Amino acid sequence: MRVFRCNGTVREPSSRYLRLWLRETISNPATCDTARSCGRDTIAQAQSGTGKTATFSIGALQLLDIKLVSCQALILAPTRELAQQIVGDISSLGQYMKVKVHGCIGGTSVRENASILKQGVHVVVGTPGRVYDMIQRNALDLRNLRIFTLDEADEMLGRGFKEQIYEIFKFLPESVQVTIFSATLPLEVLDVTSKFMQNPVRILVQRDQLTLDGIKQFYLAVEREEWKFDTLCDLYDMISITQAVIFCNTRNKADTLAMRMEAKEHTVSCMHGEMDQRERDCVMREFRSGSSRVLITTDVLARGIDVRGVSLVINFDLPTDRENYIHRIGRGGRFGRKGVAINFVTLSDAQYVDDIRQYYKTQINEMPDNVADLI
Repeated sequence: MRVFRCNGTVREPSSRYLRLWLRETISNPATCDTARSCGRDTIAQAQSGTGKTATFSIGALQLLDIKLVSCQALILAPTRELAQQIVGDISSLGQYMKVKVHGCIGGTSVRENASILKQGVHVVVGTPGRVYDMIQRNALDLRNLRIFTLDEADEMLGRGFKEQIYEIFKFLPESVQVTIFSATLPLEVLDVTSKFMQNPVRILVQRDQLTLDGIKQFYLAVEREEWKFDTLCDLYDMISITQAVIFCNTRNKADTLAMRMEAKEHTVSCMHGEMDQRERDCVMREFRSGSSRVLITTDVLARGIDVRGVSLVINFDLPTDRENYIHRIGRGGRFGRKGVAINFVTLSDAQYVDDIRQYYKTQINEMPDNVADLI
């Protein structure tokens, strides 16, 4: 495991020590061996559900000059729901600072976004497309920007977002501090960071330590794809006693599965990227409040979303990449709580499960009969 030093003491890279390190780097850099000068670029990795959002939020808040009502911290996230969650977290952490935070996401009023930004805010949290649009409209002024953060950086620097991120970088001040955070940081992503980060401090976790000890992982053999639905119905009485997230790989399959479950008089909610923002917000409010207990979704909710009551994750479909497997199962077992992940595995999936086992050096055992006792 890689470690870092703070006041000369070697620490494991848990999020608790990430926060301590970042605070000391910003407020008293002379005491930190790792960063002799304030504002070092930072690449930080920690397991799902251990406090990465609090880490970069506290770091950003400590840099703000509240008297200067201008964007001083810009945080980008891959999904609207995650950006909205970060807005709420920063608002809570900075409530006594009178910090102004704005969520700049797609599916909301462009005119309203532009009006709020022109009035002035301290922190902007958004998705790349809407943030870039606001920059181009001259609504978002980045001249006073002090820190730029990419949450779920491997997703942001991968498919679909990379070009937008590069375009946004063209508008950042040369002196800005760049920080990136994720539970998974493949080597190809670390290589990309050399294009826009200057001698960054790296706080990394080895692959075999990415899965949380509190999450028990199981597989359930389903010989044919068409038998998955009946298998899920058999499990429903068990999963409905807790909050659960069921992941599908496509929007159509999520919709179809939700409709078939409802036809069997099972109560479920469904959310994916093709729904309009009001529907998505409504589904998330119901799920967070606990009035909806089973949520069928796509990878739009695989990363970063924190719903404290979730203790069970079901991969109705195994994800198409290994990184998303870690993020999906990380929706359960947050902040040290216990969680269970159940993977529906067809004959064609068996090799993929073995690959995940070997890659992360983790155990995925056959689901026991008493699995309900573990949730």
